Parts: sequence; C-alpha cells; structure tokens
Amino acid sequence: MKETLKVVYLSSFPPRECGIATFTADLTGALDNLLETVIDSRIAAMNTDAVSRYHYPREVIFQINPYSEQDFINTAEKINKTDDIKLVNIQHEFGLFGGKYGSYIVSFLDVLKKPSIVTFHSTLPSPNPELHNVVRLIAEKSNALIAMTSRSKEILIKDYEIDEKKVSVILHGIHSVPYSPSAKFKSVLGFSKKTILLTFGLLSRGKGIEYVLESLPQAVKTYPNLMYIVLGVTHPNVLKEEGESYRNSLIQKVRELKLSSHVSFYNEYVTLDKLLQFLKAADIYISTSLDPNQAVSGTLSYALGSGRPVISTPFAQATEIITPQSGLLVNFKDSASYTESLLNLLKDPLRREQLGKNAYFRTRNMTWDNVALEYSKLFSKYSNEIAGVSKNKKIPRVNLNHLFRLTDDFGIIQFAQLSLPDISSGYTVDDNARALIVTCSYYDRLGKTFKSSSPDKRKKELLKRIEIYLHFIGFVLGEGGLFYNYVKPDRTINVEFNQKENLEDANGRTLWALAATAATDSLPKSIKQNALFLLKKGMAHSQMVESPRATAFYIKGLCLLFKTQEGFREILVRYCDRLMSLYRGVATEEWQWFETYLTYSNAVLPEALLLGHEQTGNSEYLDVGIKALDFLIGQTFLEGVYVPIGQDGWQHKTGERRYFDQQPEDASAMACALATAYTITKKETYRELIHEAFNWFLGDNSLKQVVYDRATGGCYDGLGAGQINLNQGAESTTSYLLARLAIQHS
Repeated sequence: MKETLKVVYLSSFPPRECGIATFTADLTGALDNLLETVIDSRIAAMNTDAVSRYHYPREVIFQINPYSEQDFINTAEKINKTDDIKLVNIQHEFGLFGGKYGSYIVSFLDVLKKPSIVTFHSTLPSPNPELHNVVRLIAEKSNALIAMTSRSKEILIKDYEIDEKKVSVILHGIHSVPYSPSAKFKSVLGFSKKTILLTFGLLSRGKGIEYVLESLPQAVKTYPNLMYIVLGVTHPNVLKEEGESYRNSLIQKVRELKLSSHVSFYNEYVTLDKLLQFLKAADIYISTSLDPNQAVSGTLSYALGSGRPVISTPFAQATEIITPQSGLLVNFKDSASYTESLLNLLKDPLRREQLGKNAYFRTRNMTWDNVALEYSKLFSKYSNEIAGVSKNKKIPRVNLNHLFRLTDDFGIIQFAQLSLPDISSGYTVDDNARALIVTCSYYDRLGKTFKSSSPDKRKKELLKRIEIYLHFIGFVLGEGGLFYNYVKPDRTINVEFNQKENLEDANGRTLWALAATAATDSLPKSIKQNALFLLKKGMAHSQMVESPRATAFYIKGLCLLFKTQEGFREILVRYCDRLMSLYRGVATEEWQWFETYLTYSNAVLPEALLLGHEQTGNSEYLDVGIKALDFLIGQTFLEGVYVPIGQDGWQHKTGERRYFDQQPEDASAMACALATAYTITKKETYRELIHEAFNWFLGDNSLKQVVYDRATGGCYDGLGAGQINLNQGAESTTSYLLARLAIQHS
C-alpha cells in the first residue's frame, strides 16, 4: 500500500464561522476531489482563543491558540516530526494570527522545516515599517506566495519589495453551478413576483449596507416589487465587541425609510446549498465593502460565478474583476450613486441578463476545480514527492444526468446553450449513435460502474434511453441502407443538410452503435434483434464507403459482432485490408499514417487495426496499428500533456501543425485507442498515456482548465486559443463518457 502524502493547511476551519474557514474547506475539498487519495488535506486549525473549541471534523489534526506564540512553535515542531506531511499552506489573514500584524506566523516559519506556501487574503498597500517587516519576513521564510488578484501581486512586489518570481496569482474559487435565470429559484424561495437584490456575508460596520438602504426609496417608487435581501449573521468578533448594534441600526433605518416591505434580513449562517439558492434567485447582487484596499471578496466571486450582474463599490478586487460587461461600480458611501446604477439596471431586464451571462462566462477559470489545479501545480513545484503523484487525478464518479437532460422522447438533442438543451439545433444520427454506444456500455457494466442504492431503477432509465436512440436510428434509415444524419427540431429529415454533407462517417458510427447494441449480452433479446436487423439493412450501403474513419468505425462494430455472430470474418478482413492499403500508399519513415493529414478522431484508425488483429490474428494489422498509434502519440503528447490536433486547420504532412479548437472527441478516441493497445500488448506505457489523455478533460491541457463539469455531468464543447467553449452538447458529453469507460477498464 502506497504511503499517503499530506498537505497541512494552517487556517481557520468550519464549523468556525469565518470567510477564511469557508475558503479553506472549499479549497481542500476541491483538491481532495481532484487528486487520488495518495494526497490528503489536513488542517492546523486556528481557534479564537485559548478556551474556545469547535467540534472539528477528522481533517483537523492540530489546534492552535492564536495568542500563544508557543503553540505556533509546537505545531511547527510536530509537523517537522511527521514524515508523511510534505508541505504546509498558510491561509494568511492578518487578524487570524497573534502578535503585532500576525507576527507569530513568523515564529512558526522560523521553526518549520517543511516546504511552505503562503496565500495572502489581504495585501495592504503603503505599509508602515513594522507591517512591512512582518510581510517581508513571511516572504523570506516561505518558499512561495500566492496573491489572489494581479493588484495584490503588484502591491507585494512594489510596496514590500518581494521578488516577482516568488509570487503567483491564483484567483478566489467559485462553485461550479449551471447557469440559470432567476425565475425558477425565486419560486422556490417564495419570491415569484419580486425583483430581488441580494447582499450576503458576515455583517460588520465595514459592509456599508446603510448606503444601499438610503438608495432604495427612489427605486421602490418606480419598482414597487423590489426586495432587498441581506443574508448573513453578524461577524463573531463584532458580536463579541458590540453585540447586534450594527444590525439594529440597519433595522431602525429600514423603519425610518418606510422600507419594511422591501427589505428582509436573514440572520443565518446558511449552508452552501442555501446560499447558492439565494444567489440563483437574485436579479442583481450588491457588493458593499467600504475598504478600498480589500484584496478579495468571496461573496463577490460567488455572485459573479453564479451568473448574476453586480453593483459594487470600487474596492481592490472589484476594480480588477468587474467590467462594464459584467456589472457597475458605484462610489464609496454614495447612496445617489447606488440609486443611479439600480435604476439603470432595473429598467433593462435584457441588459441585466446579458451582464449576468457575461459574468458567468468570464469566471469559469475560477471554479474550484481550476483553482485546485493551480494549487496542485504550485505544490508540485516545491515538493518532488507531491509532483510524483499529482498527475494521478481522481476519476470523477459516473454521472449520466446531462446525457439524460439532453435526451427527449425522440432522441438526444444536438447542441446546448451552456448546460440547457437547445432544441432549435435539432438532432443527428451521429449523436444518437454515440449515445447508444454509451448507454449500452454502461447498462452492461452497471454493477461495476454505479454505486447506486437502486440499480434496478437506474437500469430502467438506461433501457428507456437505449430504446429512444435505437428508435431514432430506425427513423433515419433511408432506402438502400443509408442513414440520414440531420433531423430538424420538428422531427422531420433535414433534406438540405443531408444532401450537402458526406454522410459516410455518420453511417460508420451508426453501424458501430448497432453492432455494440446487438453484442450487449445483458440487453433484452428484442432490442438486440432490432439492432441486428437495422445493422444488416445498413451493411448494404457500407460496401461503397471510402472514408478511412467510416471504415474504422465499421471495423470496431464488426469486431464486436465477431464474438457473437457468424459470417462477418470476410467483411472484417476486407475493411482492415482497406486501411492497410491506405497506409501503404501514404506512409513514410517520417509520416507513418493513412492520409497526408491528421484531422479528427485520428486514433480510431490505428485502433481499428489493433482490434482487427485481435479477432483475426493477422500480425500485419498489429504491426501497422502500433506504428501508426506511436506516430500519433509522438504528434499529440507534448511534455506530458495531451494536445490533440486543432480543428481550426488540422495538420498536413508538409504544413504547420494546428493547436486549437481542440475537441473532446479527439481526447476520447485517443483514450479508447490506448486502452485497446494496452489490452493487446500489455505495455505499461500505453496504460500511463491513457491517464494523460483522459486528464485532458480534468485540466491537463493547453489552457490548464477543467473541461468536464462535475456539477452537471456534461462536458464543454472544446478548447479555443484563449477560452473554453462552455456549451455542453451531445458530442462532447458522450465523448467524455466513452473516455470515462476506457480509463475505468484499463
């Protein structure tokens, strides 16, 4: 059994009610989700004083009294003596640690012998000499620093004279939630007829909520259905020092302004689910900080990440992250400025919606999955042992929810707008064939794949979709055995599209899907017989195919049938020989391929020959299949990262290699081909490369961003030069699920 490596986070931690505690819980949860169990997160929790305690979860292995310098020193010594702790991450906030400006953390670092990385949640500009000295010492005694905005990094470099190379910027994380308009969630909370303004967070006088309240009388005259919700308890430190005086002053102001029917205070420290529910119900989020130097606000980050337009004061993070395309900035302590911005947004619902969508799109790099990726890379830089295992991403559990969401009673819908099915895009047999392969595979392996309390129910759900996809394929079968690809939203054949495009690849994939269905032992006999009937009708047209990929898809299907049906050997050999002929006509020592260019789903070509060898024993198929696969590996695995051929121009034998418009279908085809190569050759190299190809979905890619959405179960549609296509269509989602199958069984 492998040793479990540990990273210790010096921070506050739930159930303590504190923004840093919430941040650390979210970060460690994301890292534990991302990485295999060979790396575990553990906490050195900051208590509020020497006496107060919390009922902490098992992750907390040390507790520190912030006012005891000796506690910091003792904890550092214990960490030094614990061999499996490989790195310490300090979540730094000046008020969290004892000593002037939290100087006890310097004593901790003095004793600590493990690598350390400090995340600064606050960076104060123009420091006095004592503050300057404390921050400089922290920087000198730690291996690296994390700033949460570019402005914070700039302050650390210029005001504290810290080496630029020592500071990385990793943004505050946000929760990955599907974008949705507010109407549905208003109904859940009982605000169906209201326009909701929302502010949430721990209350203190620095919040400046009174200026929002003073802006409301004029707004509610024009918009009488306006409701301003203030969600959150009073900050525990404030509660100790002055009780509820600030909250009471706000309630008194509401009465004076006669706003009682337009303002609601929720004095609750809500769960994450409840918080996201309120955010989704909001029409406008209002960020009210009075501190111009506030480096970061988790509440602002969460609001933008939920796709809500924002009105904010111009504190440090807000000026960096809010643009005219995602929200409005107002002056500090200026009620008139709030009123003007509110009226501008309230009068234009379409603008509000667009601002919210823009905010959503522009914050996808901030999801906790992506933030966890950045942290793991930085940890790897300073710990060789962590670097050695950090590529072992944790394989996400199987989630078919988005596949089911895209499927109606006719078939799987082609495209999505974000995660919402776009019925105007219609249907394709290509996508329904992919979906049929996926659902048959998962149906057959249900017992191994799902940890479900009611597998019979899940099986029925899968069977229902299998029947839908199979019926769709029968619907598009034309005369002569040709399957039409495009179907309009009104469920009629799109004659124009089908005449314009070559349908060979779609037909090849469809025959593969029908073969997969006919060969699935656990399916009801009637479904397998129907699939075989449609397959035999389609085989007549397949004799005329020229496309190499269509040929490869046929071979994959025939190899499945070879195990259960008689009479397919001759056809299988004919198709394999066709690929061999293409290879011999093009391949050279430098270009061992079937065509003079690399396009899409390239890996399916060598995989088909490997499968052909497995069924026929022909060693030439094996030889060429391995040569071509190794050539493709050399073209697409760059410094340990899978980089598929970009579909914005592809790669010609004598031309320039294209890197962007990378598609999930390519990563999926490569993962499947490598799984086949490993099964046949047992070469460990192929098994390792399967993980590298699959990790393309989990952030090991050119943009270093996660492509699979754990929240929905969908997969984004591709990687552009600078951003991800955030739509989650049928091709990308089914491609991910096929890759998920490949890695699970490799």
